[in-house]
Amino acid sequence: MTKVLAINSSKEKGQPKQAVAKGYFALNWGLQGDAHAGDWHRQVSLLGNESIDKIRRLGLDNLATGSFAENITTAGIVLFTLPVGSRLRVGETVLEVTQIGKECHKGCAIREKTGDCVMPREGIFARVITPGWIKPGDEIVRLD
Repeated sequence: MTKVLAINSSKEKGQPKQAVAKGYFALNWGLQGDAHAGDWHRQVSLLGNESIDKIRRLGLDNLATGSFAENITTAGIVLFTLPVGSRLRVGETVLEVTQIGKECHKGCAIREKTGDCVMPREGIFARVITPGWIKPGDEIVRLD
């Protein structure tokens, strides 16, 4: 099953995020209380646990969900192969993919901690089309 493993939030950009029990994803905003939320195209970040496992296999097996500053850690879906414009039902929400990967900014705490960052290559970004709650264990369904 394709599902949510964790919801992660941080108060500051460029820092690993901490897991939370659930998150409210507001329309055209993102995860309430998260530093990256806002009225822009990268409201929500998603990264597959399979991508995190690639870095764990390099010897960094202590990485937790949120280590790459992703809001939603997933399992069972190859996120970076989804075309921009794809829609996903995640928990109560609908998210629309707006960007695949990103440039890692200079002085990135995540890259310093891990030695590599899979987010620029395999993370995806989305905007909130339908607001609602998402929690670990929620199913992820591709709508298109």
